[in-house]
Amino acid sequence: MSDHFQPSRFARRQFLAQSTCGLGAMALANLLSEESSAGSRHADPLAPRAGHFEPLAKRVIFLTMAGAPSQLDLFTPKPVMRRFHGKRLPAAILENLDDALIRGSARVFASPRTFRQHGACGMEFSDYLPHLATCADDLCMIRSMTTDVSNHHPAQLVLNCGIPRFGLPSMGSWVTYGLGSESRNLPAFAVLLSNNGPGDLGGTALWGNAFLPASYRGVTFRSRGEPILHLDRPAGISLPAQRARISAVADLNRLHGEDRPDDAIASRTAAYELAFRMQTAGPELIDFSDETAHTLNRYGIPDKTTNWFGSNCLLARRMVERGVRFVQLYHYTWDDHSRLNDRLKSNCQMTDRPAAALIQDLKQRGLLDDTLVIWGGEFGRTPMNEVRRGNTPGQEGRDHHPFGFTMLMAGGGVKPGFVLGDTDELGYHAVDEPVHIHDLQATILHCLGLDHERLTYRHQGRDFRLTDVAGQVMRKVLDAPAAPLSWSPG
Repeated sequence: MSDHFQPSRFARRQFLAQSTCGLGAMALANLLSEESSAGSRHADPLAPRAGHFEPLAKRVIFLTMAGAPSQLDLFTPKPVMRRFHGKRLPAAILENLDDALIRGSARVFASPRTFRQHGACGMEFSDYLPHLATCADDLCMIRSMTTDVSNHHPAQLVLNCGIPRFGLPSMGSWVTYGLGSESRNLPAFAVLLSNNGPGDLGGTALWGNAFLPASYRGVTFRSRGEPILHLDRPAGISLPAQRARISAVADLNRLHGEDRPDDAIASRTAAYELAFRMQTAGPELIDFSDETAHTLNRYGIPDKTTNWFGSNCLLARRMVERGVRFVQLYHYTWDDHSRLNDRLKSNCQMTDRPAAALIQDLKQRGLLDDTLVIWGGEFGRTPMNEVRRGNTPGQEGRDHHPFGFTMLMAGGGVKPGFVLGDTDELGYHAVDEPVHIHDLQATILHCLGLDHERLTYRHQGRDFRLTDVAGQVMRKVLDAPAAPLSWSPG
């Protein structure tokens, strides 16, 4: 064999680059370009930057109710259902029903809850949400949400990542990719998990970065103990010694970058610096000693029932005060296939008071105007009782329902005291102003000053975006138009 073809003399990349095979050369160029861009678009990937137009909100708090709360027992009274309670559904609906848990009976299950109007707007809530009901005039209720799938994990991926499969960036990652962070000492995207059981949660992919640079991944926090696992300074290493080590690594990286500029290395250095600063900022963040007794009571922190979710809601407020761009809380599980009245009541007791306190606290501190708060799950619940536990009174439950459910929004540019859309008389299909999850995502990005069709990232030869190839901004829920800017995330 000639020396010309020895691997030590002719590397694979050199061969492809010099090959007469143009397709191979183009493929290599594309891969190298993606390798280069995968590190960071900026030396500091979390540096704050402008969106496509003037934003209506600067930050997001998403109260994710994993497992899917029942819209029929919380937000959408259906008087007609009482007349048909226990009766079989019309044949036209049964023909398209493929869920074995319902198909055996498919009988209307009217909500036993009591509804009444609240606030000057007259928004309706059930008796299970007395605290959120007091926020009616600050809330925007969307009663006509729809999604594509009816299983928890795929539907949660649609809600967070736009597509019902793994490998796509989460909403918080897209937002921080587009806007960066306003905090130097905390992550741009924070995740807070309730401690009320394992729940039906799709895992870390729901706050993952996928093919976006790792700087945009969500960081999970805990509201007690060590706020971020494995962040503590190693035993036996003093603060000055650790600072010296990080500075030494940064100096070496800087020297390397003088001859071989590499955004990935610069991004990694920035991550080390952030982790170092978080060792101080993290404990201070979860120290509630500077909060008044009134505030702690308001969030229900002294109460065992509301303590965990209340602590997370208060922590979310403290995070956005400190510049965190996207905070996502997960409370699970609302998956009430049986004993709906008892289980729904329990979840509402854990979350209702803290969620209302968060909205009211943000408003009193002047933060609600530029903070977008969202409340909702991956889909809703059926108007029919399912047969998992039979039809025994007290054992009734509702199955998964993607065809019409409810989401709440507040602050950040959405109309207060406003209701959009509705389902039919049986609460089965969204018939008035149907809103797909992609429309919700497009609207969230719009409120932040981002055009969902322009916020893209090139990966494996195609441009990806949160809303895939769909999504329309819900113009009717916006409180004000957005003025265009010239900048576009690249």
